[in-house]
Amino acid sequence: MAKWGQGDPRWIVEERADATNVNNWHWTERDATNWSQEVLNELLLRVHVEGEDGVCQITDVSTIEGEASINNRKGKLIFFYEWNIKASWTGTSKNGIKYKGNIEVVNLSDENDMDDLDICITACKDQPPTPLTAFMKKEGEKEIKLALASYVSHLKEFAQGMILPTANCFDKVQQHAQKKVKMDKTQIGSESSTKASSSGVKIPTVKFSLKETFLTSPEELYRVFLKQEMVQAFTHLTALVEADRGGKFRLLEGNVYGEFAELVPDEKIVMRWRFATWPAGHYSVVTLNFIDRRGETELTLEAKGVPTSEEERMKEGWQRYYFDAIKQTFGYGARIC
Repeated sequence: MAKWGQGDPRWIVEERADATNVNNWHWTERDATNWSQEVLNELLLRVHVEGEDGVCQITDVSTIEGEASINNRKGKLIFFYEWNIKASWTGTSKNGIKYKGNIEVVNLSDENDMDDLDICITACKDQPPTPLTAFMKKEGEKEIKLALASYVSHLKEFAQGMILPTANCFDKVQQHAQKKVKMDKTQIGSESSTKASSSGVKIPTVKFSLKETFLTSPEELYRVFLKQEMVQAFTHLTALVEADRGGKFRLLEGNVYGEFAELVPDEKIVMRWRFATWPAGHYSVVTLNFIDRRGETELTLEAKGVPTSEEERMKEGWQRYYFDAIKQTFGYGARIC
């Protein structure tokens, strides 16, 4: 018989804060089928490509057949998924003529690489020939693969909680959280909370604020965030911006997207904003306030519901890809004597 403190660590109940599945030794499984179908539908309906001949987008996902599950054995996560998907796409030429077609994804599974995935894109038989079909096969297929790759990333996020923390882990997390409270006074301190995403997984979140000054009027700066051509100018990439309440936005090659929740001309923009890699259905709420400072504009950003692990990444992203990029592109960061 082993002495106290020298037994097999797999069976030391005290090691787990709630004495459940000690050291993740037992096999556990989570069914991700229904969740996966919702996520795949959401991601595919966001596929949108625009070129010289017009615009193409997925307008309907009619079939998502298959299954998905996540297994935990000895602290190792194993993902199983296999899907066959059918969808419809619509193309609109520069002249406003609409064309329709079909998409079929065969055997999206954990056994196949994304580069080897078989995606069949065709035009409906009753449709006249259009260059949009070739455009959708080339550029649309790339966006579809990005959406499916994003699903795989979300599936890994969905596995949160399957590898259970030990009591020591709780101590480390608490110590880390205490250190994180100390922040630069130029940025208003973060406030932690926990929210549940649409997947049902609780996500620890924080809120933070940023402040920046631009050498332009509130009216002009407000336009920068809502005019598609101006967004494309400072991001140097194709973007989608629907400048209405409830309108969608998608930029930085689909890595950032969301919708506008509230628009007060020249004063305030409220948006539901997220990185594509965040758990499906989880959005932060970003509020931009434009304050006139006599020839300058003070822009304050307030972000709520930001996943704790993504706080620094989001701050750096806004500073680099929004604030700095806008100043460099439009000259709002330097005075002209």
